[in-house]
Amino acid sequence: MDKDVVISVENISKKFRVYIDKGSQLKERMLFKERNRYEDRPVLKDISFSVRKGEAIGLVGHNGCGKSTTLKLLTRIMYPDSGKITMKGRVVALIELGAGFHPDMSGRENIYFNAAIFGLSRKEIDDKVEDIIAFSELEEFIDNPVRTYSSGMYTRLAFSVAISIDADILLIDEILAVGDAGFQAKCFNRLKQIKAQGTTIVIVSHSLGQIEEICDRSYWIHEGLIKSEGKPVDVHEQYLDYIADYRQEVAAKEVQRQESKRIAAEKKAEEAEAEAALNSEENDQKESTASSEQAQDNSGEEIEPTAEELVSARKGDGTVIVKKVLMYNSNNVAQTIFKTDDKIRVDIDIEVKSDKEQAIGVAIGFLRLDGVLCYSTNTLIDGYTVDRSKGKKMISFEVDKLSFLPGGYATDVAIVNEDGSICDYLSNALSFEMICKHHDSGVFRLNHSWRSSSEE
Repeated sequence: MDKDVVISVENISKKFRVYIDKGSQLKERMLFKERNRYEDRPVLKDISFSVRKGEAIGLVGHNGCGKSTTLKLLTRIMYPDSGKITMKGRVVALIELGAGFHPDMSGRENIYFNAAIFGLSRKEIDDKVEDIIAFSELEEFIDNPVRTYSSGMYTRLAFSVAISIDADILLIDEILAVGDAGFQAKCFNRLKQIKAQGTTIVIVSHSLGQIEEICDRSYWIHEGLIKSEGKPVDVHEQYLDYIADYRQEVAAKEVQRQESKRIAAEKKAEEAEAEAALNSEENDQKESTASSEQAQDNSGEEIEPTAEELVSARKGDGTVIVKKVLMYNSNNVAQTIFKTDDKIRVDIDIEVKSDKEQAIGVAIGFLRLDGVLCYSTNTLIDGYTVDRSKGKKMISFEVDKLSFLPGGYATDVAIVNEDGSICDYLSNALSFEMICKHHDSGVFRLNHSWRSSSEE
């Protein structure tokens, strides 16, 4: 192994045995042997990587991909089923902060106890204890039992102890969100100092920005394999594209499920209305009651009112109403999660109830969830004519590149007469989410470039 390499992971694999329904008592295990069925679930599949002295790497991936398992194998909390791991130097793991703290002991006593677990001598702890207390900012409470600490105070003290150890290798698992924002920044700056001193760092985190700031390389672990490795920015771009595609698939399935549910509910409501009409000879009251009772789904939950039924609760005279609003991606799939610069289409189903001579306009607006209007327009402004004749019709609003930055957004839809009076106004007709691999701030992203020049 190269003398500069301090962590070497060679072809390691790890699987866990998961019991389907394991009995908890001996009698259950003897009498109900069929309950002891299990399956072996592979978590890591023959992965290899190495880390040089003073280098920092990040492990990224979705939940359950094997990141934390890799870190636990490095700490020797568990061992691989196959393969070899070589570590050089003192290893400190920030995995379970405060593990070993005794609730009835004071903060000061727990510093000595916890630091001893990390391998420090009494003299070494004596030399460091005041620095640890100062970093934790818990001077007022340091001689109180830690059971009286808040969760933030507890993790502050634990983190302060862990990073005070002069480690050759530092392993960190999702613990950078320590205390308030000010203390988090302080901890992150401390990690930068530790790295500058030559400590090798391995970080598991979902905070990609932090990894990009401190790490030299990233490894994307996917389904137990290293799917990509390299500069953090490049690897994270691939990872975020995957996450966005995955979330879009899930969102599309949910939209389809809700649409199927809505169609089924409408069909049941129509059947209920038809059945009620057959019995209308008795009296109008009975017809109304039958229709109301039949317009419920199998679970007993009432069918959500249609846009038409909600007209009385919305602005407008009801002469034209919004029936349905859906957003589609470039593949004509209805969904509610999009990536910045995706091509989108909004289909607005309307129904004209009464003829009028004046034209109507269909308006659409996009708002951030905090109420900030991001953009709005309507067909009258754009010179597009909407047929005013009675009946149902669909208006489509298309955008080649929706450049909103990450976050949640709402879509408002309105039908207005040419004189400005409102036929129907539906607030938050549809909510959607934007995902972006960039870290810009604001509402939308501008396509841009940078250039520098110097005067001679």
